[in-house]
Amino acid sequence: MLSSLEYRRWAVTLGAAAVLAMATGGCGHGQFVWFQELPAATALANGEYIIGIGDVVSIRVLGHEEMSLKQRVRSDGRLALLLIGDVDAKGKRPSALKAELEGRLKDYIVSPSVSVNIDETLPTSILVLGEVGKPGVVPLDPDPRLAHAIASSGGLTDFAARSAIFVVRTEPHPVRIRFTYEAISRNLGGAADFELHRGDIVEVE
Repeated sequence: MLSSLEYRRWAVTLGAAAVLAMATGGCGHGQFVWFQELPAATALANGEYIIGIGDVVSIRVLGHEEMSLKQRVRSDGRLALLLIGDVDAKGKRPSALKAELEGRLKDYIVSPSVSVNIDETLPTSILVLGEVGKPGVVPLDPDPRLAHAIASSGGLTDFAARSAIFVVRTEPHPVRIRFTYEAISRNLGGAADFELHRGDIVEVE
């Protein structure tokens, strides 16, 4: 069973996926990019965490301890800071949030230096849909690879289109990433080891 927080998160994710589907025309395979051609900025740097709803984030402003805080990211994806108010945190890397905060604080502080740390995270799960044995939510911890998600969902059915496996990613920008089953099963180009992130949806047509 999903907690109310997880349910809200999936509702937001599915809503974003619906918007993406409409934007791509909702027919055929729609717009997509093959995983080998995925820009590094979209793939996201391996090992750098993406902040999500429910995570506990610590922010410290050097020399201004009154601005230090430790907050859980709200359901709207934001944190509240002194001077600058609400800040969007969901979907950002800690380094990106740090840079944004330093930029906004320049209006109030000379040469601000900010540190951002993630103190607590929620278990990472993704949604697997379509022609798999057991569609639904798949926990990724401690293995966030695409091959693990497909295997955990019961593998492909006999009706699956083996050239049409997609990862729908909404952060930092909406994109549909296409794979073939052959590439995943043989780990061609690192397809099996493709790292999934919180909020991703795996679709097997």
